[in-house]
Amino acid sequence: QVQLVESGGGLVQAGDSLKLSCVVSGLTFSNYAMGWFRQAPGKEREFVAAITRNGEMLYYTDSVKGRFTISRDNAKNTVYLQLNRLKPEDTAVYYCAARTSFTNPRATASYDYWGQGTQVTVSS
Repeated sequence: QVQLVESGGGLVQAGDSLKLSCVVSGLTFSNYAMGWFRQAPGKEREFVAAITRNGEMLYYTDSVKGRFTISRDNAKNTVYLQLNRLKPEDTAVYYCAARTSFTNPRATASYDYWGQGTQVTVSS
């Protein structure tokens, strides 16, 4: 079965950094563009970052631009999200997702597979 397993979340203080990982199995990873989304309690799932199949095109939501970096290692079937200078408003469950069709990389509906999420909590 297709599985996306996130890891690397945790409880940190404002200004700290984390690196999230998402290991993908059950599909040909290099054929999929990848994205990261996040969802805080009671709020909508929000686009964070996306990366194309070869890693050459990167997309970010404005609130994380300059602080977060998405990357991928196709040899390891893994997509990463480096989170720097974290803010309390970054607190959320972070999900990785895979898409087969190049549609809007910022749209939740563009993605076919989702992980279970990893919690990032940033204290003030």
